[in-house]
Amino acid sequence: MSNITPLFPGASVGVIGGGQLGRYFVLAARRLGYVTWVLDPDSIAPAMQVSEHSIVAAYDDREALMSLAKACDAVTIEFENVPAASLELIASSTRVAPPVHAVTIAQDRHAEKSHAKELGLETAPYVVIESHADIDTAINTLEFPAILKTTRLGYDGKGQQTCHSKADVVAAFEALDGVTCVLEQRIDLKGEISVVLARGADGLSRCFPVAQNVHTNGILDTSVVPAAVSASLCDQAQALAVRFADGLDYVGVLAIEFFITQSDELLFNEMAPRPHNSGHYTLDATVCCQFEQQLRALCALPLGATGLLSPVCMLNVLGDCWPEHGVPDWSEVMQQGDAHLHLYGKAEARQSRKMGHINCLAPDADTALATAQQLRESLKV
Repeated sequence: MSNITPLFPGASVGVIGGGQLGRYFVLAARRLGYVTWVLDPDSIAPAMQVSEHSIVAAYDDREALMSLAKACDAVTIEFENVPAASLELIASSTRVAPPVHAVTIAQDRHAEKSHAKELGLETAPYVVIESHADIDTAINTLEFPAILKTTRLGYDGKGQQTCHSKADVVAAFEALDGVTCVLEQRIDLKGEISVVLARGADGLSRCFPVAQNVHTNGILDTSVVPAAVSASLCDQAQALAVRFADGLDYVGVLAIEFFITQSDELLFNEMAPRPHNSGHYTLDATVCCQFEQQLRALCALPLGATGLLSPVCMLNVLGDCWPEHGVPDWSEVMQQGDAHLHLYGKAEARQSRKMGHINCLAPDADTALATAQQLRESLKV
């Protein structure tokens, strides 16, 4: 058991990042009686709207970071691209979870894939491209089609381009400004799943039920639980996710995305050292949600139960659903008694921007998915 002192309600907790993940962390903390702080450059960011205290500053503002550290008994993050130096500065004077080294690995696709392979997890074949000189080696190693991905700062399909030839790779590399990339062979997939887990300061982990994910244009569209895969494959995915977390001596909530090949092989795709979009279903469908688990891990408290209360489909609601003037017609959503709408409080709706989600609960996963698809149609403009 860890000798880290538990932090009980009344303690002060902070989060770097004011988006929707920070918002739900703050709401979970406030419900349990913690004092909350948020640091973000945007004064009206979603988490800033609900926190008791806010610091409007850049993520590398040393004075602001030290003010946050001084005010808080523990600090966590909302997204993985917080500068490592900022986290190290805060960690020098207060508790930080997840650990800085884990966040640093998550900021680099090559580093996270290397870590996965070191722990015995399989990945799709890939080659690192740092300059034009690496392209010939890469295309002689892999088969087309392949996907060129920046090693840093890519998410929701950003920083990625599909390539079918050497000319495509050259053009894509130049379009991505020649930054370090990985060229990853595209695999014929049966599906995609994710495991969201929490690992406590005592080294014990709890996994949430496996989610089956569908992406559209690189952005998560739906997550269905229970996943329509075998129990043994779910068990294997959870065991691999725990192995990955143990290998990092991780503390906090961690998401691992896996590809499923046509032969039912699991391939590590990527990690997120924080709550995850595919774990939003836990807000309504599990005993303890991923955000309360984030708080519990940060505060060195026993982790909550992760049992599924109902089959569920999480549907992302993007800015595409907003008409040019006004707001979407929510009437059909509100008519569904088992559909739970979550809006993030973002000031501006933009195409492909995540504005909220809907958790559709049902007696079975197929019905939950059908309800989500029906509601998606009702929101189209």
